[in-house]
This record gives sequence, C-alpha cells and structure tokens, in this order.
Amino acid sequence: MGAVTHSETVETDVGQARITWAEAAAPWAVLAVSHGAGGGIGARDLQGLAAALPARGVSVALVEQPWRVAGKKVAPAPKTLDAGWRGLWPALLRPGLPVVAGGRSAGARVACRTPAELGAHAVLALSFPLHPPGRPEKSRADELLGAGVPTLVVQGGNDPFGKPEEFPDGAYDLVEVPYGDHGFAVPKKAGTTPEQVVETITDAVGNWIDGLRE
Repeated sequence: MGAVTHSETVETDVGQARITWAEAAAPWAVLAVSHGAGGGIGARDLQGLAAALPARGVSVALVEQPWRVAGKKVAPAPKTLDAGWRGLWPALLRPGLPVVAGGRSAGARVACRTPAELGAHAVLALSFPLHPPGRPEKSRADELLGAGVPTLVVQGGNDPFGKPEEFPDGAYDLVEVPYGDHGFAVPKKAGTTPEQVVETITDAVGNWIDGLRE
C-alpha cells in the first residue's frame, strides 16, 4: 500500500460503506476503485493499484460496498450498488483533485453508470462484464458506451464475461491482459507470473491516468 494508509466508514442510504486509503505524499488525483460481486478489495489488481500508484502522485481509495461491509454473501441489485456509490462519493473528494471512478466487474459497471452525475473525471473499468458467460446476446455495452468521460477498460484475453475482440467500437481505450481470465489469472503457457500480470495492469493504468493530467 501507499505511504499513508487508513480506513474510514461512510454512512449511505443503503448501509455503511468502507474506504481504505493508500495516499500519495503529494497527490494530484484520486483513483476510487470498488470490488466485484464475487470478491472484495483483496483482489490482486486492486491491491496492486494501491501499492503502485501513490508513488505516481495518485491517491488510491479502495471502496467496499455496504453489502460487503455487512458481511452478506450476495451482491444486491444494480440500483442498490449505485446508491451506495453515490452515498460514499463525497468522502472521496479532495479540494482541487480530480477523481477517477473505477472498479472491477460489477464495480466497473457502477463506475460506468454514474460518472456524469457525480462529476467523475474519468472511468477505469477492470474486467468489465460485457455479458454473462455464454450469453453474448445479453450485452451491457450501453453502460460502457454511455460513460461519457475518458474510459479505460483492462480486460483479460480469455475473460468469459467478454473477450477484448467482443467489445464494440467506442470512445474508450482498451488494454488486453493476454490469456487472462475474469480475475486476471493466466495459465502457465502465458509465460508470465502473477506479479508480472499485476505490473502490466498497474503500468497501463498509471500511464493512462498520467495522460489525463492537464
């Protein structure tokens, strides 16, 4: 994690959320990232961002949705996830610092659905679930394409929720993690270690955020 780390709880209309901070010494931006429906902020990609980006001047806020803080096993409906995100958003704001809204999987969908109303500077979508596995006709592309702010998708090359080649053309950037599944795990044939995969992700995200700097 970054040099200065602390956690805080935030009351929302749908319960108590939690934010764990990895703060940069002299931040110029904030990246807020939430977890998916099947895991928490311990995900390797989220932890990797919290470890790497503060050195680049980006404070990282790892966000736990109220359902996760409450110890529930199943994520609620999208509108409830959005309500939790809206409720904790004010706690992410720092004077003069743009906030990049992000998340992995279900958290990426939340970030894509809400940036305009919340004033997010950009969106980071990790493992965006373009469709349920095996159901490409159930596309969620409208959420991604409707973000309306600079957006980066980081997607595993073998993600059953949507491979990179399945994504539609649009005003967003996409970085592929070769052979990666929905959790960015790769098979031995990929020839890369889990640490190298995380480094690929953090470098791509860091370089993209640097490009947002005015």
